[in-house]
Amino acid sequence: MTRNLKVGIAGYGVVGKRRHHFIDLHPSFKTVSVCDRTLTTNDTHNEFVNSHSHYKSLLDEEIDVLFVCLPNDIAPEVTIAGLQRGLHVFCEKPPGRTVEDIRKVIGVEKKHPNLILKYGFNHRYHDSVRDALKLLENSDLGPVVNLRGVYGKSRFVSYGKDSDWRIDRDVAGGGILLDQGIHMVDLMRLFAGEFTDIHSFVSNSFWNHTVEDNAYALMRTADGAVAMLHSTATQWRHRFNLEITCNNGAIILSGILSGSKSYGTETMTVIWKGSDDKGEPHEQTTHYNHDPSWSDEIDEFATAITEGTAIENGSSKDALKTMELVSRIYCADPEWASRWNLSC
Repeated sequence: MTRNLKVGIAGYGVVGKRRHHFIDLHPSFKTVSVCDRTLTTNDTHNEFVNSHSHYKSLLDEEIDVLFVCLPNDIAPEVTIAGLQRGLHVFCEKPPGRTVEDIRKVIGVEKKHPNLILKYGFNHRYHDSVRDALKLLENSDLGPVVNLRGVYGKSRFVSYGKDSDWRIDRDVAGGGILLDQGIHMVDLMRLFAGEFTDIHSFVSNSFWNHTVEDNAYALMRTADGAVAMLHSTATQWRHRFNLEITCNNGAIILSGILSGSKSYGTETMTVIWKGSDDKGEPHEQTTHYNHDPSWSDEIDEFATAITEGTAIENGSSKDALKTMELVSRIYCADPEWASRWNLSC
């Protein structure tokens, strides 16, 4: 397979550069141009990659694929522009600031059925998550009874003087839940299905930004599975933990391999309910020391383009469902919804 698909990257910060690395490892892709407001012409120190300061000049280049790694306020606009230029588009999560943002994108996507649109819900590609999903589908653990998830870090991480947009409501649209907790929301949907009843408390009382630093949600599916979620920017020891309790056992996902390396070792513990275990059942823990998620995510995107296969993880439909659930968590706290005039 030759590198016959030319790629442009809109947004060349930490994530854009990381995407660049894995894009060029794929045999179908070759990055030919990037844009970022911090760049000037040919400012990438790479003679084979053009640079721009605005996405519109990037789109004037002869490219086939667009990766959107931009702040939430402009990501939908650039995604739409890419589709309208006839480009396959990969956009980082979240799809935008609001549910309406992703609905507008889907409206344009429907007009271009020959193009592939994918969203970067990267956690679905971690081996621990994929192994857990296989176990739930193929083992005798039984249906899900409940889920308990905590995903947190110690603050809103700033990657430089121009990256404080994550704490600006006008730009970001939301705080820790929309920025990081959306991964846990997406995984809970993946493991349990859609949630019908939602209660929440949302707060910005610690960091006092215009976006939340803590969100607590209690959710229930139509089948009766209950999920408890805590998305937080006051977790002094960074933590990723998802417990999935089933009729005949449980799965615990702990730690997640990430660029920061701060969430601990990625493990999956499987517990089998015994007839008389007295709270100490048989269990087995698997450790994961390799993160294939970035390369596998791009591979699914490339395969969908070159072979016409469907997007299984991170489709626009998935992105819409996850954004709707995030929005419902915000709206389930009437004080928070009223304070920020949310459209509920």
